[in-house]
Amino acid sequence: MNRKVSVAPMMDCTDRHERYFLRLISKNSLLYTEMVVDEAISRGDKKKLLEFNINEKPVALQLGGSSPKLLAEASKIGEDFGYDEINLNLGCPSKKVEKNKFGACLMKEPNLVADCLSKMQSSTKLPVTIKTRIGYDDVEDYENLHNFISILKSTGIKTFIIHARKAMLGKFTPKQNLNIPPLKYDYVYKLKKDFPEEEIIINGGITSIEEIKPHLEKTDGVMIGRAAYHTPYFLAEIEKEIFKNDDVPSRQDVIEQLIPYVKDELKKGTRLNQIMRHTLGLFHGQTGASYWKRYLSENMCVRDADVKKIDHIMDKIKFNNVDTSVGQSA
Repeated sequence: MNRKVSVAPMMDCTDRHERYFLRLISKNSLLYTEMVVDEAISRGDKKKLLEFNINEKPVALQLGGSSPKLLAEASKIGEDFGYDEINLNLGCPSKKVEKNKFGACLMKEPNLVADCLSKMQSSTKLPVTIKTRIGYDDVEDYENLHNFISILKSTGIKTFIIHARKAMLGKFTPKQNLNIPPLKYDYVYKLKKDFPEEEIIINGGITSIEEIKPHLEKTDGVMIGRAAYHTPYFLAEIEKEIFKNDDVPSRQDVIEQLIPYVKDELKKGTRLNQIMRHTLGLFHGQTGASYWKRYLSENMCVRDADVKKIDHIMDKIKFNNVDTSVGQSA
């Protein structure tokens, strides 16, 4: 599994439509689902929760939960649906998540997490990985992080994705937790030195190629979050600069390739806005970007969007200030 660059699991962002869209831009970045709760998989509509388009692969399923039994069952179900990796969320800091005992609050219970991971690995042949933070609340010393990773490593886990901020449980909103706690990249670098045989992936506040390259010199991979969602064509730059792949589509090509998928999904009952909302940032930084966002917002990102307008979207790109310069590589 190539984890040199991946796109983080993000609630309300990395659904199957977003992943299909991103895969049109990047052939090599590993994609992650939104977090799916183990109990929801156990009791809910598994197809609705887990089905995805094979063209999204490679794609990892992120699970949330703290029941060894339910997580093990969900891991096996994820394997049966065709995912390439199972990831356990140990980093989400929201109050709702903490109330239900999953996410970053589990850093307080490393032995429970170890039990969960052991059961998960026993239930699937897929690689099981974790995503966590460097600490929580007032617990932010490196020694505690080192001990936490050591306990999880003892279960056989090989890949650790580390968001280089601590989680402020119940004190900050999820948005504040993405910005206010300071980044401590040195903690992640030190983990790689202390665990040289393990795969250490760094995450948090990474927004440019100039930031990615030095991180890759000190860790095994970089996970991109909000930058991949708000400026998705950033992944094309990553394809060229990191994966050395010059065969990347233009922005215009991406939309042309997305249209058949949109039409197929509309036939299945998917609403137009559920797909097109993910494309708002495609032309970020290009001539006509503001027109593109305005046109989508007014015509395709509303609940009752006129599906016929999808047939005219390329004309809008070509003739309404979203000119041919938009279609060129960044």
